[in-house]
Amino acid sequence: MSMEENILNDIAILDLSDNIGTTQDLFNNLTYTHLPVEKDGIYIGCISENDIRCFDAGKSLEDYQYSLEGFFVRETAYWLDILESFAQNDTNLLPVLDEENKYCGYLEINDIINLFNETPFLNEAGNILVVAKGFKDYSFSEISQIVESNNGHILGAFISKIENDVAEITVKTSPVGMNTIIQAFRRYGYNIVSEHQEDTFQRNLKDRSKYLDKYLNI
Repeated sequence: MSMEENILNDIAILDLSDNIGTTQDLFNNLTYTHLPVEKDGIYIGCISENDIRCFDAGKSLEDYQYSLEGFFVRETAYWLDILESFAQNDTNLLPVLDEENKYCGYLEINDIINLFNETPFLNEAGNILVVAKGFKDYSFSEISQIVESNNGHILGAFISKIENDVAEITVKTSPVGMNTIIQAFRRYGYNIVSEHQEDTFQRNLKDRSKYLDKYLNI
């Protein structure tokens, strides 16, 4: 997916000589967490709205140059890397630089999320399965083999959680043979985190549990 059509230029990049008070007013009229700053035509970082609220309105950005955050992405960056950069820098605006480090514009997080919404992982019909296994014990090749050997196809997969050396992997599969796939994952030592009506193993456990409760209450 090309990012060029998503690069925006409707807000001029700030200059290091700009007044703090004027910049504070600019943030008041915008919804961005950060704004890009340049010096002598070269991008040097972003100023945070949270930081600038604490600064002296009579001073300039240059007086607070130490507070600039130097994150950016290249215009050739892949959308998933861009989404990661948004998350890592806790921002909703990312400056875009070319290979010569010239400022090209910026990206908005909502536009990138919309690209994610267009992927088969979200917009294709399928089943969502969350499995868990030791971080050093699972592999995506094994996960693919489990799904595909049971007549399924993977529409997407990612690590959704890591805790106590256990990884949770969220997998979206084509909408066929869910119970067979679930049982196959169990045979390979995966725990099934998500709940599924097709899971006959869990349903049988619940039925037996109800029967045992009824027996003990006689």
